[in-house]
Amino acid sequence: MKAVSIKEPGGPEVLEWTEVEDPSPAPGEVVVDVVASALNRADVMQRMGRYPLRPGWSPYPGLEVSGRVAVLGEGVTGWRVGDEVCALLSGGGYAQKVAVPAGQLLPVPKGIGLAEAAGLPEVTATVWSNLVMTAGLAAGETLLVHGGLGGVGSTAIQVAKALGARVVTTVGGPEKVARARELGADVAIDHRAEDFTGHGPYDVILDVVGGDYLERNVRSLALDGRLVVIGLQNGLDGTLDLSDLVFKRLSVYGTTLRTRSEEQKAAVVAEVRDKVWPMIENGSVRLLVEDRMPMSEAAEAHRRMETGGHTGKILLIND
Repeated sequence: MKAVSIKEPGGPEVLEWTEVEDPSPAPGEVVVDVVASALNRADVMQRMGRYPLRPGWSPYPGLEVSGRVAVLGEGVTGWRVGDEVCALLSGGGYAQKVAVPAGQLLPVPKGIGLAEAAGLPEVTATVWSNLVMTAGLAAGETLLVHGGLGGVGSTAIQVAKALGARVVTTVGGPEKVARARELGADVAIDHRAEDFTGHGPYDVILDVVGGDYLERNVRSLALDGRLVVIGLQNGLDGTLDLSDLVFKRLSVYGTTLRTRSEEQKAAVVAEVRDKVWPMIENGSVRLLVEDRMPMSEAAEAHRRMETGGHTGKILLIND
């Protein structure tokens, strides 16, 4: 089969579409013939050498796919060869085939195309596990989402609204303010022109930025507020006022989905199937797709993602 390999840490040019060994399923896994994968920020970090791989992870990027079940490993039940699925991965999605733990498979939601479904597993699992399973977002609370027109941000806005929360989001540029409001955000802030702290306090903040946002995030939280940091686009260093943390009874979480165990991921996937898939099928949550590009052009897709001008997901399609 072919997969996108990383020659060495570096820019998009280090990605190569090349012949590699076919995967075989371990007990409890299936092999999926990949129809499509989707780009995520973690793929860029891996390509640049900033996301160390754990033993057993695929060396190829790609945290989600859609396709058809090709081979069932020993002990797998509930799935058949030929089933159309999408899947959450620890890597390896930029390929023609991938081995996946059966607990991380999802059916394609009704009304969603097979290729489009490739963009669902990572964002829905990230949003649900962090907003609900970690932060406990509830109806009537106020959520701040940074980066509201990215894959995670746009999904977070819609899921939170479906749960009955009030949603504030930050975006980059006045044209994106209108787009975020169309998605359901109650307030959309152009972070280049206005400070988000003026629209608080917030019960929950979902932060993909990190770095110097930490101090302002914490200052903006309400009593018993929860900050969940899932991205580090602004770097690793931030300032924390412990008096805010103590006297407002705040909780600060740093999480990543990729490093969780198979059992933990299976638990998240089960909740996504039960809670989020109905939102997608009834139209409350929809996936924003920016573009579809050939898998063999992954390098160009990475260049496009790093310009920062896209909204929603970029899909990589196998011929």
